[in-house]
Amino acid sequence: MHWTDRILDADRSAFLAINGAHNPALDTLMWYVSGSVVWVPLYLLFLVLIKVRWGWRGLWWSLAAVAVLVLFTDTGSVLLFKNTVQRLRPSHATDLQGMVHALAGPDGQLYLGGDFGFVSNHAANHFGIAVFMAGVLQRRPVWAVLLLVTWALLIGYSRVYLGVHYPGDVIVGGLYGGLCGLCAFRLFLWMHQRSSAT
Repeated sequence: MHWTDRILDADRSAFLAINGAHNPALDTLMWYVSGSVVWVPLYLLFLVLIKVRWGWRGLWWSLAAVAVLVLFTDTGSVLLFKNTVQRLRPSHATDLQGMVHALAGPDGQLYLGGDFGFVSNHAANHFGIAVFMAGVLQRRPVWAVLLLVTWALLIGYSRVYLGVHYPGDVIVGGLYGGLCGLCAFRLFLWMHQRSSAT
């Protein structure tokens, strides 16, 4: 067996283990973890923390840097990966039909996501934000980095649990997002320093 086939088999097995370990309480929790509305207070807290650490100028430049970040993590995930690789989500894979635990959304329809799942936009976006915030907070307090990474991991895990991503989609999406987050933080520093010098 070729090494790529072994990786795909391991990815599939890990997916089935995570997605198969479901119960009603976790179903509800993971549905909300994967949603965006529940995290709005956290995003607002991020803005407050940036304002406290960097002032108003830093807040405005951070908004510009995050806009670029999300452009690259969200649109980049689709253009560079999803539309190129075209790996079907497990919820759409014919070899997994009847094996994927999918949840019904508020409209009563099963939540299956779009056709392609490599890479996870959720993972790319949230790991990007986590790395950006770790930089902005300058790793203070020390536990902030661990908390940010745990938050991004939980969201990534929820995507596998819900049956719309393989673990590999989340891992690669997280790595891509983390790299974008680092670049966005460097952009933020550059803009902030240039504006401070004028």
